[in-house]
Amino acid sequence: MTNKSHEADVAFIKALAELLRENDLTELQVKRDYGDDDSLNVRVSRQTAMAAPVQVAMPAAAAPVAAAAPAATPAPAAASDDPASHPGAVASPMVGTVYLQAEPGSPAFISVGKQVNEGDTLLIVEAMKTMNHIPAPKSGTVKRILVEDGAAVEFGTPLAIIE
Repeated sequence: MTNKSHEADVAFIKALAELLRENDLTELQVKRDYGDDDSLNVRVSRQTAMAAPVQVAMPAAAAPVAAAAPAATPAPAAASDDPASHPGAVASPMVGTVYLQAEPGSPAFISVGKQVNEGDTLLIVEAMKTMNHIPAPKSGTVKRILVEDGAAVEFGTPLAIIE
């Protein structure tokens, strides 16, 4: 690769990063083919604090309900209403679309009350046409499924609770 091509590739990558920032995207992937056995495959991503405001908004929404309760119970009620703060919460490791089964019409990987072992597939998060199997971080019982099939999720979104 010549130095001129290298400079053009660097400029291209900088333009992609700017596009990412201007459009408030979290990830962008592009493949450029220059000819036989010569291509550039670029993936630009950034970590955002998008998950934090969502998690902060949940307790705030629960606060009016907790305020109506007796003074001795607001803290436990607020903690149990926020799935992200639950010790058995399984968070999404990426941005993507959730699928609860391997393909349409097949049985779901998990259901409420089902026993799972560490490493069992809980669901799939599709990101950039790649199906990522999300494993159970520990063995236990599925207490809640917090997402619907086909739902879009952000990094850190609680997916399920295992106890």
